[in-house]
Amino acid sequence: MINYEDFSKVEIQIGEIKKAEKIEKSEKLFLLSVDFGEEEERTVVSGIAPFFESPEDVVGTQCAFVTNLEPRPLMGHESQAMILGVKEGDSFALLTPSKKTSTGAKVG
Repeated sequence: MINYEDFSKVEIQIGEIKKAEKIEKSEKLFLLSVDFGEEEERTVVSGIAPFFESPEDVVGTQCAFVTNLEPRPLMGHESQAMILGVKEGDSFALLTPSKKTSTGAKVG
């Protein structure tokens, strides 16, 4: 268990995936370019590839990301956020807003 103060440190924002591609030599990873309404798009490396036919399937999708994690190197790329989704058995779904919203909108 964590207390509310710890949880309140987690920053969750809506981002729109602008570009996606498979990372060479990886079965699981997509390299995403995500718009959070900032000056530049962020790079996100995510293990969601097994759940989509192609990277283009996620382009244009708005979904929730944790945006205040320390950047982390993965497969030669710096991941600057973490995408949020739900996995249950073989089923997977991205956490998406129920209607189109502003990029960078805070979840909470």
